[in-house]
Amino acid sequence: MTPVALYLLDTNVFAALSQPKPQRAVERAFAKYAGELVTASVVVHEMWFGIERMPKSRRRAALEGFMGAIVAPLRVLPYGERAAKWHAVERARLAARGRATALADGQIAATAAVHEATVVTANVAHFEIFEGLRVENWSG
Repeated sequence: MTPVALYLLDTNVFAALSQPKPQRAVERAFAKYAGELVTASVVVHEMWFGIERMPKSRRRAALEGFMGAIVAPLRVLPYGERAAKWHAVERARLAARGRATALADGQIAATAAVHEATVVTANVAHFEIFEGLRVENWSG
């Protein structure tokens, strides 16, 4: 039996889906891979942090609803001990080459790597630098 592929959605994928007019290409891929979608605890944090900083408004209420309807049903992968070790190794490798990475991007990459998931993001360049990580852009 072939294992199910996992697609770990980055924050900007959810941003594309939560717009008043969502990106069609992202919507299609989201529907196509529905049973294979996951996200990372770091992504959930980024999204809730953004919402919590917003004033009470219709847009904030819509995003809170989006979190409950679209994000909450997905499996959320943790940034645990294996991910922390993978991240440390990659961060040291990149630092030795003079490459700095955003902490959250490294945590997302590590979470995807240890769970053998493909990172889906519009910020491909932020993730391509990590060794052995599969990255896709569904934005078109």
